[in-house]
Amino acid sequence: MRTLISTAFVSLDGVMEAPGGEPGYRNSGWTFKDVEFLPEAFEIKGREQEEAAAMLLGRTSYKSFSAVWPDMEDFATYKVMPKYVVSTTLTDDDLVTNWGDTTILRTLDDVAALKETEGGPIIIHGSATLNHGLADAGLIDRYHLLVFPLLLGAGKRLFSTTDKDTQKLRLTEHEAYPNGLQKNVFDVLH
Repeated sequence: MRTLISTAFVSLDGVMEAPGGEPGYRNSGWTFKDVEFLPEAFEIKGREQEEAAAMLLGRTSYKSFSAVWPDMEDFATYKVMPKYVVSTTLTDDDLVTNWGDTTILRTLDDVAALKETEGGPIIIHGSATLNHGLADAGLIDRYHLLVFPLLLGAGKRLFSTTDKDTQKLRLTEHEAYPNGLQKNVFDVLH
C-alpha cells in the first residue's frame, strides 16, 4: 500500500489558506511576512520532492499550482512526477499540458484504490477540502507540517471540524528553529 502524505504550512491556529500569496485571502502570503527565512527550516520540502513518487491535489490547488510550478526550477522534480487531481468538475481539457501526466480522480474511493497500487509515497500539497475528506475517511498516513508562529484567525484550516472518533498520531520527527518555525512529522496510527 502506498503512503499518503499531507504536507502543509500552517499557522499555530491551524490556518493553511494562501501561504504563498494566492489572491482572495486577507492574510495572503503569510509565510513570507514577518518570519525570517531560514533555509534549514525548509529542508523537508526538498526531501519531499526526492521521496514522493506522485502528487495528489484538489481542484483549487491544482489550478493555483499548475499556473506557476511547471516553470519553477525549485519544483522541477514535480514536473515529471505523475499527478492526480480529485475533482467532480474538471475535465481533461482543463488540465495544463506543460506539467507532465495528470489523471483526474472523481471520488475518495478512487484515491483509496490509488493507494492500493504499486509505487512510492503520494504527496498532497495545499488542498484544504481534499485534506478534510481524506482525513475523515482515514486515508492520510502521515503529516509533514511546518508550523508558523502566527495566529491568523479566520481562514481555511488543515483539519476538518467533523465530529468523529479520535485519530491518534505518533510524532516521528520534530525540530524548532530560531525564527519560531516548528517542523512536525506525524504518522497516523490506523
